[in-house]
Amino acid sequence: MKVIMTGGGTGGHIYPAIAIAEEIRRRDPKAEILFVGTKHGMEKDIVPKNGYELKFITVSGLNRRQPWKNIRTIRDLKKGMDEAKAIVKQFKPDVVIGTGGYVCGPVVRAASSMGVRTYIHEQNAFPGLTNKLLSRKVNRVFIAFEEAADYFHTKDRPVVVGNPVRKSFLNVSREAARRSLGIADSDFVVLSFGGSLGARKINDEMKIAVERLHDRNGLKIFFVTGRRYYDEITASADPGDARVSYMRYIDDMPKYLGACDLAITRSGALTVSEITACGRASIMIPSPYVTNNHQYFNAKVAADRAASILIEEKDLKPGMIADLIGRLMDDRPRVERMEKNAAAIGRTDAADVMCDIMGI
Repeated sequence: MKVIMTGGGTGGHIYPAIAIAEEIRRRDPKAEILFVGTKHGMEKDIVPKNGYELKFITVSGLNRRQPWKNIRTIRDLKKGMDEAKAIVKQFKPDVVIGTGGYVCGPVVRAASSMGVRTYIHEQNAFPGLTNKLLSRKVNRVFIAFEEAADYFHTKDRPVVVGNPVRKSFLNVSREAARRSLGIADSDFVVLSFGGSLGARKINDEMKIAVERLHDRNGLKIFFVTGRRYYDEITASADPGDARVSYMRYIDDMPKYLGACDLAITRSGALTVSEITACGRASIMIPSPYVTNNHQYFNAKVAADRAASILIEEKDLKPGMIADLIGRLMDDRPRVERMEKNAAAIGRTDAADVMCDIMGI
């Protein structure tokens, strides 16, 4: 079995592809898997680190704010199509699977035009433009949320499978994760993160929470600032406050998410899926800067099922997160209900179902 995986730009597109690749390798250890991405996406680091071969094509996204710059986008698309066709012709895949991001366009289109079986997976409740355009070209569309189905116009209705989540998220226990981090079972553990670069609004709220909750016993905070804000935040932090661990980025997210009682996050599709797969309570603050406000729709899926507290940035008042942390610390039964509801949403078999349908 020879498979091309393509998806890139952000971890939200790349990690689902890796989860699918893991399941393919589990079923067929001899499977040849090639990733195709771009040199400026996160895939250039994440894919090789996970042990997969990666090839690059030239492609860039649409510039909606400065349309005249799309002349370069069109030029890149033509070059990327030629490069994608050459890769498909040389590798001769049995299947091509796209997991989102503009890099998928040339690769999936090239494979489809050459008669290769093609599939795409949409992680968000509100689909991205690339996947909507590709949906008429592929053999089947997989979606994470039922809410996305109506945005696709295909012969066969998209298959709801959830988001492929790496096995490491499914096998971690809170007790084991806390032992490895030296955290007491009785502590209330908060994990705050806003993506690889960070989110200023979340960070500002967490700085207030650290200050206002300084006298709360049994509170442990993992404050993941993002690379952009780490130096600024730690410069004014109290180095003697053992309750708070400041981190630029987390490589081992399964361990830290597994250890926490409450996650305070953005609501990218993969983040929502990892939180629900682990069965963790959360406060989700969607980024208002993403296309079609799709993070809001992702968070709403969890909030509508009482698994998460959804707060839009425009409604976020100083100290609101500190107050919520304090209230949830005092209402463990509510946290437990949120965890139960999150686990009920979480799909842990997405990659398995996809491989079954694809005949892998």
